Amino acid sequence: MASIAKAPVGASSPAAHKSQFSPAQTKSILKILFFSLLLDLLSFTLILPLFPRLLDFYKSQPDNELLNNIFRYLNAFKEIFHRPISDRFDVVLLGGAMGSLFSLLQAFASPIIGGLSDKYGRRTALLYSMAGNILSVLLWYLASSFPLFLASRIVGGLSEGNVQLAIAIATDISPPQSRNRTLALVGVAFSIAFTIGPMMGAYFSMKTMDVENPFAATALFSLALLVVETAFLAWKLPETRPVQETVEQTAEGQVEVEEKSQSIALLNWLHFFFLFIFSGMEFSLPFMTYDLFSYTSAQSGKLLGFIGLLASLLQGGYVRRAPPLRVAKTGLVCCVGAFFLLAKVQTEGMLYLAAAGLAGTSACVVTGLTALASLKVAGRERGRVMGGFRSAGQIGRAIGPIAFCSLYWWAGRTTAYLVGGSGMVLVAALAWCVDGGGVDLRKGEKEGEGKKEL
Repeated sequence: MASIAKAPVGASSPAAHKSQFSPAQTKSILKILFFSLLLDLLSFTLILPLFPRLLDFYKSQPDNELLNNIFRYLNAFKEIFHRPISDRFDVVLLGGAMGSLFSLLQAFASPIIGGLSDKYGRRTALLYSMAGNILSVLLWYLASSFPLFLASRIVGGLSEGNVQLAIAIATDISPPQSRNRTLALVGVAFSIAFTIGPMMGAYFSMKTMDVENPFAATALFSLALLVVETAFLAWKLPETRPVQETVEQTAEGQVEVEEKSQSIALLNWLHFFFLFIFSGMEFSLPFMTYDLFSYTSAQSGKLLGFIGLLASLLQGGYVRRAPPLRVAKTGLVCCVGAFFLLAKVQTEGMLYLAAAGLAGTSACVVTGLTALASLKVAGRERGRVMGGFRSAGQIGRAIGPIAFCSLYWWAGRTTAYLVGGSGMVLVAALAWCVDGGGVDLRKGEKEGEGKKEL
């Protein structure tokens, strides 16, 4: 693998990285990015605890031909297992199917949105993405029937480019030495939003409005967050897309481009396999706690809040300071331990110990892999390549819950989590084949001393 010292074609070496922004401007952009991303993710997470009740509401409506046809297919899927499954899993399966649809649409749209940001600018692509998100939530606010709600999720899946564009912007303005610290901010925003967003969604769901959609209050608050975010971005965010780079075509440079492409492909596969297994576990966790401990929604929320809080602390500390590859490997080791604990958990103490491992996983793996991917891509193609990286993960996230929950219902909890843990061991082994990028973080720390980004 070519070293950073050789300055691979399109790569950002510590010495070669020249930002068009001063340290003060970079700090300001990161603050703008963090605040806007937090608003966006809060809006996204408001709906998460409402899905069971929301889908129950549409299921109870008479003459709902589309939904009845969907349930007919889902029931045929259940019958494959040849074992009794409660009707309460109907809504669970529907929620999983809709989550998979949303992720597949994101996987399709991510490379396109990224490519558009390379061509027309990050700011322009982000504002168009925000317009699609606003339309999606507006449809949810008006969704008195299931077809309209389904349309809102389709529009949302095709429009959701905020996270990948935030990562591209953060990468545009940060040198390789501080890439992990910068991208950790995205992880902190995720952790905060997934800790308090569902609680806010549950609170607003108790507020009734004189409309046909009983969840209109939550949708209206979500819409308000997106409108504020869009106005804030239009007012404050500058364009960060790097200027067109000139590349000296040499034989050595061509070899290094090929090596870089192979490295990105390996990271894409690693991202896919990790989220394929991990997202399946995430989806099954609430049902496991319900079956083992009869957890209520409040108790499940407390468990998820514990994971989110611990993940935030890890991202604000360890993840911001350690090399990206070490961060990713640490998270994968935590994940292996968590899976094997979940396979044997008998007490709430064991459950929370496993949850601590899941917090380490959530804090480390995707942030570390994203930082690694950003180090191996040229600025002129960053949006497209990072969109492909995100797309690989979204495909894994789309099919993982279906595959894992099918195994869970067919073979039982112990087998499902042991298989998942064994698969994660293989993912961790794959991570040991990844090149760390060769960035001297200690040098970056010295150069950046007194210039913390946020």
